[in-house]
Amino acid sequence: MLELKNISFRVEDADIRKDILQHIDLTIEERFVAITGPNGGGKSTLAKVIAGIIKPSEGRILLDGEDITDLSITERAHRGISFAFQQPVRFKGITVHDLLSLAGGKNMSVSEACAYLSEVGLCAKDYINREVNASLSGGELKRIEIATVMVRGTRLSVFDEPEAGIDLWSFNNLIQVFENMHKKEGGSILIISHQERILNIADKIVVVAGGRITDVGTPDTILPTLLNASGTCSALTDKLAGGAVK
Repeated sequence: MLELKNISFRVEDADIRKDILQHIDLTIEERFVAITGPNGGGKSTLAKVIAGIIKPSEGRILLDGEDITDLSITERAHRGISFAFQQPVRFKGITVHDLLSLAGGKNMSVSEACAYLSEVGLCAKDYINREVNASLSGGELKRIEIATVMVRGTRLSVFDEPEAGIDLWSFNNLIQVFENMHKKEGGSILIISHQERILNIADKIVVVAGGRITDVGTPDTILPTLLNASGTCSALTDKLAGGAVK
């Protein structure tokens, strides 16, 4: 269980102070939690605070009762928190096989690595020895990054807009990938997303706007409010994100 207690994050420069997150209180213990809200509302910043990429200006973060507020991203990874970036990092000189082995903390066999690639819809023989560099598309990198999170099998997996930049086939299979992750490893999956199809299968939806949590509940209680505000189902993504998967 992850607990955020009075989490705030601000940026200060000379006489200018900008509050990005303001007094966030949130408990994550469900199988699948989705965080949504308008662009610039603080969602990605909140995800980075949880992962340890940035440190909150105030407040505490507890993982199964342990205070991890001052732990680095590496230390949190050792505690069982994974983070997948909205824009995956490229690693020139490292093959996909190498990356999966690093994620798993062992010299993974080719057959093991291929099994994970197959789960995210990649033909293993075409990718296992390719470098994680500019030759891969954004969608391919996204799928490979999801595979590395699956390899780690962590207590809390955080995905920042996993649908961004991927093709329709990949998007349609994301939900099954997340379901398989939970069946194999348990733990919680936290996803930052604007997509109605992802929000609809969440156990809990958290709406973040203006650096604050403005609503929390099940899809049955939260989605109608969002849909009424946007006018139509198809307008939900446009309202929250300004775009949709093509």
